[in-house]
Amino acid sequence: MQNLSPTLAAAGDTHTADLAGHPAWLRLKDAVEALRPLQSKDGSIDLATVPRPTVDPLVETVQAAVAELAPHFPHDAEYLAAVRADLAKWADTGYREPDFLDSLMAFRPEERRADGIGHLVVFPMYTQNGNPDRNLEAVLLKVVWPEWIAELEKTRFDNPGYLGITFDDFTAGYDTNSAVLFPETVAVREAPERFTWGGIFCDREAARFRTVSTSAVRQLGLDIPADAASLLQDQGRVQQTFVLWDLVHDRTHSHGDLPFDPFMIKQRSPFWMYGLEELRCDLNTFKESVKLEAEGYTQGRDVQYAVLFDRMFRFPVTGDRVRNYDGMGGQLLFAYLHKHDALRWRDNRLTIDWSRVAEVTNQLCAEIETLYREGIDRPKTAHWIAAYELVSKYLTPHPASTWAKGPEALPLDLADDKALRKALCDAVHPDEFPLSMFYEALSKKLSRVIADTKGITSADVEEIAA
Repeated sequence: MQNLSPTLAAAGDTHTADLAGHPAWLRLKDAVEALRPLQSKDGSIDLATVPRPTVDPLVETVQAAVAELAPHFPHDAEYLAAVRADLAKWADTGYREPDFLDSLMAFRPEERRADGIGHLVVFPMYTQNGNPDRNLEAVLLKVVWPEWIAELEKTRFDNPGYLGITFDDFTAGYDTNSAVLFPETVAVREAPERFTWGGIFCDREAARFRTVSTSAVRQLGLDIPADAASLLQDQGRVQQTFVLWDLVHDRTHSHGDLPFDPFMIKQRSPFWMYGLEELRCDLNTFKESVKLEAEGYTQGRDVQYAVLFDRMFRFPVTGDRVRNYDGMGGQLLFAYLHKHDALRWRDNRLTIDWSRVAEVTNQLCAEIETLYREGIDRPKTAHWIAAYELVSKYLTPHPASTWAKGPEALPLDLADDKALRKALCDAVHPDEFPLSMFYEALSKKLSRVIADTKGITSADVEEIAA
């Protein structure tokens, strides 16, 4: 089988020096961290309680540091100039809620996707799964875009706005579980008509995956194939695995037999609808990866391992139990494989039938796709009920669940659609699909490991491995 993956050597790397140690970057980081406690949740600074002479020098330091670092990023000259201008405008408003729309519109990293190209990113923003406040943040990053990924995106998985990225360094908003850089998190006066890019930090995803999966395999006594074991030892290989996974997953949100109102648009729905949508995208990625493996891409097999291990080991036991849709999706995958005898838990050991796991996983994908295809002909309420029936076929609902009692227990007699949907969502139990006994035990074994992955980078995981 051919291995089409080049090394992660950054042939187009614009970082000729270690900018994470550059004095201007260090000054920028220090100024951002000093600004952080002065900012309110919306990013503003109350000059009635914070003296302006305290704030101005910090903002001026950020502006000067950006100007000093800008020559290292000639491809971002317009953006970095706009950042300095937006900082100045923020100061001119008396540090009211920041507006960085001009610099956001000038930042177009998707136009130069080249392996190793670097970016300095400075925005007031919240970090998804990280800091909920719109603090000023700064990130040094590189793009991961090897030739084989570029070719697959061009010929097969078109996704012109997607970026695989890695950290060089970051401020405190990314010393969290956040592994994404999304334009919609930036503080702006008005949302653009559309967003043109989105970045996933594949190094954090890879490091987290390696750490949690290695621990789970050991704790569960799971025998894994040799190529899976070698994958867990190779940070660069796992990073590229996640670039491919995220590339296909992201585009799947807008591909397939989607209901008229796709789930990824912000709306109020029962949480299992979001869980099924995220799982659908992952299982479609799995299905495409099976095809890639058959065509000679070793990366296809790697993605299958990544989807299975991350979905079954990390997702179900990460986060709290209140409407945890990704946790539900992971439980559903495990339960489906178990009910179809592709995995077993016996004698306190987990075994997976590696000869059947791809076939059975693709069967689950087909069931969800059938739900979607038939959903086009259903009213939304009926579609929600059909989706619940699919999930509850494999996962046991909470004993106190209203939904589990059937449609007759739901407030379906409300005439107003908006009121009806709110009532149906309110009727969902906070922990509608509790952890099974297996996952309760696994959670106790992995909770500390998962907690320790907060803020993890590739350097951290290599240190752990050593």
